[in-house]
Parts: sequence; C-alpha cells; structure tokens
Amino acid sequence: MNEKQVHKFVQRYLEATQCQVLEKSPCHFTVKLSPDADRELTNRPYYWSFVDRTNAAPETMTYLLVTDREKYDAGQAGMLPAQQRVSLPGSAGAGAAAAANAAGSAASAGTSQAAAADAALGRSLGFVHGSLNQTGLRIPREEMYFGSRKLDQLFGAAKSKGSYVFLFQEPERGAASPYSSTPYTAWLGINMRVEFACDRKREEIHSFGISLATGHCIEQFHDRASRLRLTPRLPANIHLAKNGLSFNKALSIMEQALERKLKSYDYQWADAATERLEEELERIRLYYEPLIEHAADDEQKQSVRDQYEQRKAEIRWQYEPRVTASAINCGIFHLEGIE
Repeated sequence: MNEKQVHKFVQRYLEATQCQVLEKSPCHFTVKLSPDADRELTNRPYYWSFVDRTNAAPETMTYLLVTDREKYDAGQAGMLPAQQRVSLPGSAGAGAAAAANAAGSAASAGTSQAAAADAALGRSLGFVHGSLNQTGLRIPREEMYFGSRKLDQLFGAAKSKGSYVFLFQEPERGAASPYSSTPYTAWLGINMRVEFACDRKREEIHSFGISLATGHCIEQFHDRASRLRLTPRLPANIHLAKNGLSFNKALSIMEQALERKLKSYDYQWADAATERLEEELERIRLYYEPLIEHAADDEQKQSVRDQYEQRKAEIRWQYEPRVTASAINCGIFHLEGIE
C-alpha cells in the first residue's frame, strides 16, 4: 500500500467508527477516538473496566496519525514558531533579541516546571488528555505506513468487526411507487482464500454468492455487491422472499462449486514439488544413515535417529504440496429481485 491508499483506509476507518477528526490534511489526521475505537486501539483494559464498573463518562485519547511522514515533516519545518528563529549578533535588533531571549528563558523555566508537573501527573494517572495541555505536546504521534504497528491494529480491528455483515440494497429514489412492495432475495456472500503451497506459495481470492431462495450460485459476487449502494437499515416498501435453503446447505453448494473449479486447475507445480521433496529426503537419508550406523552407543544412535525424524518432518512440511481454502469474511446481502 502506498501513502494515498493508507490515508484513504485510515479515513474510512475513522468515519466507520465515528471518531472526531479535529484536523486533517492529505498527510495526517488529528483525531479524538470514539469509545469503540479507543477500546480497540489503545490497550487500556484497566481504564475501560473502571469506566464499565462506575458508569463514568469515558475520556478517549487523541492521536496524531501521520500517513505521509516526509510531507508532514516538511510542512511542519516550514512553520517554525518565532522562538526558534535565530537572530544574528551585532545586528540592529540585537538588544531586542537579547530581551526576547531573556523572556524566552523565563518562559522556558515555567514550561519546564509545567512539563515536570505533567510528567508526575502522567505517572500517577497514566495518559493525560491533550486538552489539559494547550501546547498539544501530550498528543501521541503514530506513523501510519504499511507494516507499522498502529496500522496493523487498524487492520485487525477492521477484520474482526467486518468479518460478518447484514446489508440491504438501497432502492433507487423514485423508481417504485410508494404503494407497491419490491421483493428482495437474501444472498449468502463468502470471500474465500485459496492457498497453493509447497516450498513456494501462491494465493487466490474467490468470491461466491448463493441465493438462499433458489440455491443459485454465482462467482465474483463481491464485484457485483460493490457496484450497489448497501445499507444496514431495512428500506421502505420492500418485502423479503422466503428462504428455501439453510445456511449449511448454501455453504455446501459453495464448497462444491469451489471444488469443481479447483479440479480444473493444472497441478504440474505439485508434481514438481513432489520431485523436489523426494530429492531432499534422499539427500538427508544419505547424511543420517551413516551416522546412525556408526553411532558409538544406543543412546547416541537414538539421538541421531530423533534428529533424522525431525528433519524429515520439517522437509515434508516445507516441500509437500497442499491446497487449503479458508473463509476471509461473509455476510447476508438482501438484493432486489428473486433469483
């Protein structure tokens, strides 16, 4: 993911979790987390257990999320405060600069004392919200790039909360009479990850949709659903067709469709992987069998034999060809019409 993709994903997450964006630019967000997002991202179980026990109003954390560090730092460098500007000695404003420096030293002393007080308060109470410190120094900064800890947290939160959805297609405005009712069919949509693994690995993603009314199964269901406007609320003037299939029956239909698709594939890669597996097993056999034969005693022989069996298991795990399928996410989608 590049910086623009990361920025777009972070923005979508903040909007979905109803976080309050205090400031934003194409390279950063200053955001006050919502309670749900704070629970997911800040790792403060003791604080939230206190809030749950006492029914206290929660005080969520504020973060600076930087999605493009180079642009953000360059922008900050171009806006240095007046106290950081250096006056050259001997200039006409040297006296004024000296007076300003003296006032700045006094202010710095006061700021240091305030910082020490904030540090003591932080050791006692943990995080102190940025509103207590008008300089904004208490706002944690997080670098959001692919592979960063905080972005991985967002991925995990989005995956755990978005694994199962229940959505309805939004009807077009003015398309139907307010006195008529449009039939909707429930579809079970599943995104599957298929992994072809040996000492190399390849992955594919397949999206299936199964009509719970008729049992009709289609591929690339995600592409179809992404072109529609979906909402978690039940629209007006619609009725839901009766389901003719159970979830287990729909799942078995999807499994059969995926199995038929995988059987049509070319598995020459598996044959080549099996040949490499046999070569590796033969290589370690030529190494370990002489060691076992010339072992000094039974204890040493058993130790070498155990190493040999462990090494064979490792090689089989690395080279043996296998195909695994797992569900990424799924949902019930109520779509217009009966199919």
